[in-house]
Amino acid sequence: MISNAGRRTLSFPVKNQHDEQQALGHGSGYLPTIIDGGEMHRSGMEGVLSTSERRKVGAGRRKPGSRSVEAQAASRPRPSLQGIAKMPARDRAYHELKFRILEGRLPPGTTLLETEVASLLSLSRTPVREALIRLEEDGLVDVRPRHGITVKALSVDEIEQIYQVFSTLEVKAAQLTARRGITAADHERLDDILTQMERASKRGDIEAWSELDDEFHSELVGLCGNPRLQAMLRQLWDLQYHARRAIIKLRPLPIVSDREHRAILAAIAAGNEEEAAHLHQQHRDRADEQLVSLLRQKTTFPTRE
Repeated sequence: MISNAGRRTLSFPVKNQHDEQQALGHGSGYLPTIIDGGEMHRSGMEGVLSTSERRKVGAGRRKPGSRSVEAQAASRPRPSLQGIAKMPARDRAYHELKFRILEGRLPPGTTLLETEVASLLSLSRTPVREALIRLEEDGLVDVRPRHGITVKALSVDEIEQIYQVFSTLEVKAAQLTARRGITAADHERLDDILTQMERASKRGDIEAWSELDDEFHSELVGLCGNPRLQAMLRQLWDLQYHARRAIIKLRPLPIVSDREHRAILAAIAAGNEEEAAHLHQQHRDRADEQLVSLLRQKTTFPTRE
């Protein structure tokens, strides 16, 4: 039962254990999921659907990228060049460089002179210089006067530290969302995402599942009502995006995470903020541990000496 000012009081049915086992299959034996990333060319603004359109998509395969307004501004934005042509030169330089870095077209360790960056983007040096300063503030590049820029290469230890903060904030967001309450439309949207994730798990489609997983967590954060928390999560997400994408195909099937997501949504729908935070913390702890383990298997990501 959920009650909050400006929101309806609702009760939501929760699937019992038998139903969930029937939907997910018995004896999963898989490790929980950890890598949640969409196709890099997809835009977080693409395919925004109305409630009626979401119902239609829910009847079949959910269209990747169909995020709500809340999710688009929340914790796990996808790299995109949408709308870049209409931006001022300094913003265009910033977004195009950021896209190239997150997508891996400018991989970690890449060093370029300011003039080379300007030539790459077909822009003058002034807007490029302003863009590079912003990217340095974001933690994506190092800028050295007269020596150009270097795309930062994070170690596994640094990524682990980022996740310690990122996951703590996502857990807090889930708690706040449970405290504020969610509407029937919110619940329907979240439930639909989880249904599509379970179907993707059955198909063994890790990339589609990961895209939907980002959407689910972004929806939860988007409903928490704390824009400062959302902004911090966006910045941390950008720092580790490339590393997550690099190991997505190493992941086992995310059957356990499907079950965990159902339990988290049930706690939020019931307005049980303590249970929502507890379940989400368990989910993130297990997921982050697996992420770090997979990264340490990749020789392209350095570990601290």
